[in-house]
Amino acid sequence: MNEAHFHLVVNHLPIVGILIGLLVLVTGFLLKKSEVKIMALGIFVFSALASMAAFYSGEGAEEIVENIPGISETLINQHEEVAELFFTVILILGGISLVMMFLEINKSKFSKYGFILVILLALAAGVLAKNVGTTGGEIRHTEIRNDANLIQIQSEGEHDDD
Repeated sequence: MNEAHFHLVVNHLPIVGILIGLLVLVTGFLLKKSEVKIMALGIFVFSALASMAAFYSGEGAEEIVENIPGISETLINQHEEVAELFFTVILILGGISLVMMFLEINKSKFSKYGFILVILLALAAGVLAKNVGTTGGEIRHTEIRNDANLIQIQSEGEHDDD
């Protein structure tokens, strides 16, 4: 398994983890179960750790794919910029989630305010995760690019000349 393959395997974990963590956290609030909220915090910590593997394998993946014909350096750079912001936010989310686990376990009066911060960070991370996934996918998947219809029309025009 090379770094590009490894990157493709692990990059989905933080994205899906954010979504699952949010669903579990909302469930914990609806059921008023501290254990469920703590589980959501654990999912956010896991997502932050998984993001480290995805982020640090990205450079190696870039080295492999940038030499493939048809790969856009611009799309790689866009993905890299969004990934850096997402990485920062998810690390902050993971760190605060870890602190919140201890506050919630110890029944701190401050945990209520911390959960507001966790929810806001998780929502921001969710939006950024969507952007990271989309920009990453656009590197190899022309069908999801904004200019997908233009590419298809150009391709059909080339076939009409035959």
